Amino acid sequence: MNKIVTLSLLMILSNYSYGQKYITKNGNLKFEASVSSFEEVKAINNKTMAIIEILKGDLVVMTSIKDFHFKSALMEEHFNENYMESDKFPKATFIGKIEGFEISDITSVTKSYKISGDLTLHGKTKKVNTTVVVSMPSGNISLMGNFEIKPEDYGITIPKIMWNKIAEKVMIKYSLTLTKQ
Repeated sequence: MNKIVTLSLLMILSNYSYGQKYITKNGNLKFEASVSSFEEVKAINNKTMAIIEILKGDLVVMTSIKDFHFKSALMEEHFNENYMESDKFPKATFIGKIEGFEISDITSVTKSYKISGDLTLHGKTKKVNTTVVVSMPSGNISLMGNFEIKPEDYGITIPKIMWNKIAEKVMIKYSLTLTKQ
């Protein structure tokens, strides 16, 4: 499966110029949809793949939905089967651009940039515009940030019985450390 995902990422990027790329296969994604006074609804995925083409600031991020892990195995099962339908929609992708990205400006000191692109999740694609914090410690590019999405925007149905237990907006946090290829 990892080889298929890697190949898919490389094929997507083949449309971009042949500039220098930085890659990760173990980026970190977290999401939280907790509501106070109910059980914590959050998961982490440490197998997120990403590629940045540094001449243009083009960024592709891809992750397997089944690689999100919860504290509770039952919650993970419900997430995959009832909400995300991960057998039908096995991955999420983001294809976007870091605006004004210049590799020569990136140092160990963090710098904020606007990032915009298309997030495809659960078979639906929506525009995402947010801020990314970029730095370059030890020769690797570090991208960190967060944004919110509404499950309903991606066709994810929350049963009425769960409405008061799951947040209306889901916070997604990412941390990607990409190495030169």
